[in-house]
Amino acid sequence: MEAKDSTLRYFLTATLLLWGAFLHTVSYAQSVGTITGRIITAQAQPLAHATVRLTNSRVGTTTNDQGEFVLERVPAGEQTIVISRIGHGRVRQTVNVVAGETTRLTDLTLLETAESLQEVTVEGKNSYKADIPSSSLRIKTPLIELPQNVQVINRQLIADQQIFDMLEGVSRNVSGVTRMEHWDNYARLNMRGSRVAPFRNGMNVESTWGPLAEDMSMVERIEFVKGPAGFMMANGEPSGFYNVVTKKPTGFTKGEFAMTTGSFDTYRATLDLDGKLSQDGNLLYRLNIMGQSKGSFRDFEYNNRYTIAPVLKYKLSDKTSITAEYTYQFSQMSVIGSAYVFSGTGLGVYPRNISLASANLDPTKINDHSSFLILEHQLSSNWKLTGQLAYFNSTQLGSSMWADSAKANGNIYRRVSIWDAANQGKFAQVFVNGDVTTGPVTHRILAGLDLGSKKYSADWGQSFPLYDKDFVFNANTSNYYLPTNLLPRFDRSQSLINRAGANVLSQSYSGLYVQDELRFLQDKVRLTLAGRITSTKDSQYGSGTDVTKATPRVGLSVSLNRQTSVYALYDQAFVPQAGADRQGNAFKPITGNNTEIGLKKDWAGGRWNSTISAYKITKNNVLTTDPTNPNFSIQLGQTQTSGVEFDIRGEIVSGLNLIANYAYTDSKITKDTEAKNVNLPVPGFSKHVTNAWLSYRVQKGAVQGLGLSLGYQWQLDRYGWFSDAVDKNPTLPNSFQADAAISWQTGPFNVALNVNNLFDAYIYSGAYYSWSNAYYWQAQAPRNFRLSLGYKF
Repeated sequence: MEAKDSTLRYFLTATLLLWGAFLHTVSYAQSVGTITGRIITAQAQPLAHATVRLTNSRVGTTTNDQGEFVLERVPAGEQTIVISRIGHGRVRQTVNVVAGETTRLTDLTLLETAESLQEVTVEGKNSYKADIPSSSLRIKTPLIELPQNVQVINRQLIADQQIFDMLEGVSRNVSGVTRMEHWDNYARLNMRGSRVAPFRNGMNVESTWGPLAEDMSMVERIEFVKGPAGFMMANGEPSGFYNVVTKKPTGFTKGEFAMTTGSFDTYRATLDLDGKLSQDGNLLYRLNIMGQSKGSFRDFEYNNRYTIAPVLKYKLSDKTSITAEYTYQFSQMSVIGSAYVFSGTGLGVYPRNISLASANLDPTKINDHSSFLILEHQLSSNWKLTGQLAYFNSTQLGSSMWADSAKANGNIYRRVSIWDAANQGKFAQVFVNGDVTTGPVTHRILAGLDLGSKKYSADWGQSFPLYDKDFVFNANTSNYYLPTNLLPRFDRSQSLINRAGANVLSQSYSGLYVQDELRFLQDKVRLTLAGRITSTKDSQYGSGTDVTKATPRVGLSVSLNRQTSVYALYDQAFVPQAGADRQGNAFKPITGNNTEIGLKKDWAGGRWNSTISAYKITKNNVLTTDPTNPNFSIQLGQTQTSGVEFDIRGEIVSGLNLIANYAYTDSKITKDTEAKNVNLPVPGFSKHVTNAWLSYRVQKGAVQGLGLSLGYQWQLDRYGWFSDAVDKNPTLPNSFQADAAISWQTGPFNVALNVNNLFDAYIYSGAYYSWSNAYYWQAQAPRNFRLSLGYKF
């Protein structure tokens, strides 16, 4: 009860402070209105990323993927806006702005010019800053006005850091996000005390062991939404989610080819084609192809992949379009789990190149298919309907490695298990956005329906020891070749569904969401009132549960001036749990709530921005061991996570882009059946995480096009992974990694050299594992490089 009262007082106090700040400034504000519109090409296609600015003012924004823009807090009266985009002309439009009203412009056309694509970068226009969310996040509100912390990683940043997939350095670009080392096939990212749910194009595609990490060749941007977000989901961890937005046709005929080589026998090629399939511009396409052969710093490890991602978009009319997208990803890798190293004496005691892999073990193969069908229809100038379907189907044929035990003399008693799996997901969404005005208040409405089903089946039922009285792997001698008599011989004569037995995890859900963002007092105050009803049916290892739960959402955002806003938020999430306690009582779902306040500010006329937020997340009904019978669990667990996060991103001065962030995270166990666990930190997190990436490109002169970048990743007060032996789980040393890059852009050509882990730091994370009576860990790569050559046409 005290915790609930404390949370309520916290939220009410924050709300009052925000109102006070607003009332202090509103008396100085002039009457303002809003301008909305859409920018199109000569072929009547939406023009994304065009700049829309108010003359003689710092008020400005950019168009979204549909060419739409919202220019808010525009002084009443006759105003002039200027629309421009690199490679296009410039349009000036005079608008009569009425105080408290929204003026909708007719479509404005920008004509393409002869300016080359390379000028975009050389002139320093590719900022790391984003102003508006993608349409797949459903919301139309500019990020600075949204009562939530949303950070965007755009295509330019991904290219500058030469990130290949979600398993690599994506997390460094957002405060408080860390990667939990796991299998080498999917990204396990953590934030604010729990796992971050993976989304793709607005669909929740989270799976226990998946999905296969997206290759960056098909990705346009990645959006991190912090804390529960009822407008996207309710059934999930309260930490938030990341949304991978894939590349779509732009309406322009262009292409890009790149080749990369690097450390550990890395060879990679990508091709990106974008254009029209009809003269009238109504049928568009986008095709991305990637092929990669990549080794590892660990002995006998590799991950070879290729990706094919075609997209078609057909414009049925000026108001309606349909987009069809298909992605095929293939991965062939060394035995899963070989990245873990075991020791009987402690963490990090062996060289980084040690691997549990054997040279003569069969590889693991993954075939991953996904498809989307998206319908967009403009109902009127203020209302839009969006519907989309998605289907995911992934199959895996392979094995996983673990250790039965490890000894002080370096002996590691390895065991390999079959890991064949099938992962299927079906999803559907339909939602509507629109604005309604009632007197002085504008209502920005979002209403939607989510449907989905997921099923994961796996065979882990066959295992073989990779040791006998004559052979044991030893980390000191690295005898990687298995004797023939120890090679596993898995029986795959039956179908996977028969072999899986009870190893089937499934979930189906439906969710109805309604949100009203009330914008009043000349749009300076925005109050969000929303609710979601979600029904889920879960089945795990033969037991199941049905849950229906309503989750509210309340947010308040106040603009102190044209560049500054403050916000407060309360939102909820829940996680269904299958099973029952010793008395047969079904487990209640984990419930989580987030209370948050924050401040957002645009600087230098909107060239860069900063966000600072403070939050508190409480998770209830966490399962803990039954003290009277360790074979059962009871629901007495609770964790609390609180913290402060700070992000800076954008173009500080012409040509100089910066990403910098810091997060303080205090995540601890507050209730548990074992008294010794109370107040212990939640495993797998760092109390202090700070990252930076500074990139400068020379804008003119003899070395025009030269780029230099420098960055670091620093984690302090690191905690080990989960361990069932708390007293033996060690703390981890602080980690610091420095990275640098140099590049050159001239005409359509680009060459870049990135060097990661400049100082060759030995960075690892791990824990104590009582079942094996050993310590286990994974190490990060030593100093390594990537050299790429690109050509745009």
